[in-house]
Amino acid sequence: MADNRFFTPEKALPLGELASRTGATVGQGADSSYLIRGVAPLDTAGPEEISFLDNPKYVAAFEKSAAAACFVHPKYADRAPEGMSLLLTEQPYRAYALAAQAFHPDATHGTDTFGNRGIVDPRAHVHETAKLGENVTVEPGASIGAHAEIGRNTIIGCNTSIAKGCTIGKDCFIAPNVTVSHAHIGDRVILHPGVRIGQDGFGFAMGFPKHEKVPQLGRVIIQDDVEIGANTTIDRGAGPDTVIGEGTKIDNLVQIGHNVQTGRGCIIVAQTGVSGSARLGDFVVLAAQVGVTGHLTINSGAQIAARGAVVHDVPAGQQYGGVPAKPIAEWRREVVELRRLGRRPKAAGKSEE
Repeated sequence: MADNRFFTPEKALPLGELASRTGATVGQGADSSYLIRGVAPLDTAGPEEISFLDNPKYVAAFEKSAAAACFVHPKYADRAPEGMSLLLTEQPYRAYALAAQAFHPDATHGTDTFGNRGIVDPRAHVHETAKLGENVTVEPGASIGAHAEIGRNTIIGCNTSIAKGCTIGKDCFIAPNVTVSHAHIGDRVILHPGVRIGQDGFGFAMGFPKHEKVPQLGRVIIQDDVEIGANTTIDRGAGPDTVIGEGTKIDNLVQIGHNVQTGRGCIIVAQTGVSGSARLGDFVVLAAQVGVTGHLTINSGAQIAARGAVVHDVPAGQQYGGVPAKPIAEWRREVVELRRLGRRPKAAGKSEE
């Protein structure tokens, strides 16, 4: 069960309403009016909570669960314990996510961290020329620069700095200890603690007697519904803008270089680095610790496996992996052959040297 000090459920919801909100079907014999008060994992859920079964590895836990109800694929319905109500769906995990959002909407988009929602704290520093929309929260120690604009219902966390001229849309959550400069941010954007947006890109004209700094004259444009994880950095463009496309989700500890442009709905996982001027199409997936060389294109729908090193353009819809990254079937064959070579017995009479 979620700790009520941090995640207080909105209200109890009947099974029938949860089915309607998630696109699930109420299973045979279930009481649509039965009230559910929260969500929980299979092994801890109780008689007022709903859980889910998505991975077949957890069928045994499902069979023993004390949950009142469960989102489950129809093929596992006959494995349910006696007395459990079922909400049948082809996508149990997605249904669970929607149910959790219904019970805990603040956990979806972020909420104030200090406890004074809708207040500009007197210990914040807001320039007289800044424009704040209705119900904006500015927490202690935050700084809003000259001519900055903050949309309605947005939260600016403790000790966050919004530099002069930046704009942030409505219903955003900017967590504590974030810095934003040279940037325009859309609506419903979430920036987790420690995010750095808009600092100089790494641009130098290298040579003797010293490396000359190239002024970084672009911006960062973050479109609507983007979420950026803790301690991720996104450099502003050198001339063209750095652009993060609508609905893109970026994990913790990611580095995005100057002039990078991503399409819509990209997923970029922890410790990935995307070098300057690379372009990602729509719905590209970069798994953990991927490295992307600058000035190349990963086309729409492509997926790069963890620790892949992308050094050439990747065609649309393809799965690549390895170092350097190549079509994933080819990479797997190479891994198998290397393992086979490593297990080959040494020829008789050969020394270790």
